[in-house]
Amino acid sequence: MEKARSESIKRKIQEIIFESDTFGGKLFDILLLIAIISSIIVVILESVEPINIKYGVAFNVFEWVVTILFTIEYILRVYATGKPLKYVFSFYGIIDFLAFAPTYLMPLFPQSQYFFVARALRLLRIFRILKLVRYVKGSRTLISALRESRGKIVVFLTSVFVLVIIMGTLMYLIEHGTHGFTSIPRSIYWAIVTLTTVGYGDIVPYTTLGKFVASLIMILGYGIIAVPTGIVSAELTRSKKQREQLKNQNEILEKENEIISKETEILEKLTAIEKKLEKLEK
Repeated sequence: MEKARSESIKRKIQEIIFESDTFGGKLFDILLLIAIISSIIVVILESVEPINIKYGVAFNVFEWVVTILFTIEYILRVYATGKPLKYVFSFYGIIDFLAFAPTYLMPLFPQSQYFFVARALRLLRIFRILKLVRYVKGSRTLISALRESRGKIVVFLTSVFVLVIIMGTLMYLIEHGTHGFTSIPRSIYWAIVTLTTVGYGDIVPYTTLGKFVASLIMILGYGIIAVPTGIVSAELTRSKKQREQLKNQNEILEKENEIISKETEILEKLTAIEKKLEKLEK
């Protein structure tokens, strides 16, 4: 009896937390979204000194309320899920843990280290923004596309890594270790900044050949920016086509099932008519 009651409670919690198509699930998601967004706004506002001085106490009270809510949510998720350890060490499990853990850790440090550690732990609470990923439907498609195209992205990043090493070394040789190109690592740093079209201007080539190579890297940078976008876009398009094909297949299967169902009904009726005719003949 007690076990059946416990299972019933567990199923109800699963329905509310993990099933967003029920009334309880929708209400839970909405309240949790409000809590996440509100807590992120508070973390951001705390970094503005005049606002923090005026509303610091209110922010602190709100922070503890939200922390307790996130703690209860985390415990319920661990309890309700079929595989607790899998959830705890999953991406969402770690993010859910980071959402409340920093607040509990802050009072544990000595006064001498408090201000630095407290600031660092408070900033960790911004990880709560990642909790929103669970509630953005499009994020699943994007994550799936990134996962499927990870091989191409790794090859692309490796190519860029090799390119910046070659260009950085080349610029070190061209500039003869002067004008800021005092070492290969600094020259590689310049190549990365130039290739990504950031261009801080702290290191600038002065030789004619150096300027020519720099111009080529800048032009190449615009082309390189488009490559990962193209890779992910192609994967998103492929995923969309797959979803459409799957949808069409499901529609075709549903129609086939309807036809089979109707054929079965017709056959049953024909069988019934045949039996009646047989009785009449007798």
